[in-house]
Amino acid sequence: MATEQRTKLIILIAVKVLVLIFDQVVKFWVKTHMSLGEEFLLFGLPWARIHFVENPGMAFGWSFDFAYGKLILSLFRIVAVVLMGYYLYWLLKEKSPMVLIMGFGLIMAGAIGNIIDSAFYGLIFSASYFHDMPAQFLPEGGGYGTFLHGKVVDMLYFPFAEGFFPDWLPIWGGESYLFFRPVFNIADVAISSGVILIIVLHLFFSAVIHPEASAATTVETSTPMETETKEAE
Repeated sequence: MATEQRTKLIILIAVKVLVLIFDQVVKFWVKTHMSLGEEFLLFGLPWARIHFVENPGMAFGWSFDFAYGKLILSLFRIVAVVLMGYYLYWLLKEKSPMVLIMGFGLIMAGAIGNIIDSAFYGLIFSASYFHDMPAQFLPEGGGYGTFLHGKVVDMLYFPFAEGFFPDWLPIWGGESYLFFRPVFNIADVAISSGVILIIVLHLFFSAVIHPEASAATTVETSTPMETETKEAE
């Protein structure tokens, strides 16, 4: 492996490890120090809170509400991580830009963070309840679930705006609204950041991540006079 590729790999691994450590440390603290539904303000800001909920499904509280849905989701995450690992290896091999590699690395790190919750939290923690004592780590009677059936710990809550839609608005007139309603975690932030980074790169910086295609387009759009001039030179 060339020096440049080795440097990119080291940076990628470092970022993924940092994301995983930060994600798991915060989740562990919330799980063992808070009961379900408990919350407190961040820096005294009413729109920035730590609010403990558990999510049996996907990011931002979405879930599969049918039998074996949790198992299917956990297995899907594992397969996706394996495929993404292979794709990251290919990107490194092809000497792709570091910023593109970082985007997929963030997605992979976030996915692994939530897989850890699903795979092991049911085994190593007791159940969390509303208005009760926090969960115990490695309880004597065993955890609240089985392998791949743990719940993802969410805690980041940012209700920026709350109020009522005007009465004249169709469908939702007079109803209450709350933005931003979902509760999420550090792993979700990593996934979302990676997705946004990749989309921005493809929309506005495609020449950076696909230099060969950009060069080919430039050649194809050259006028006959420009081509003749280059050949004469």
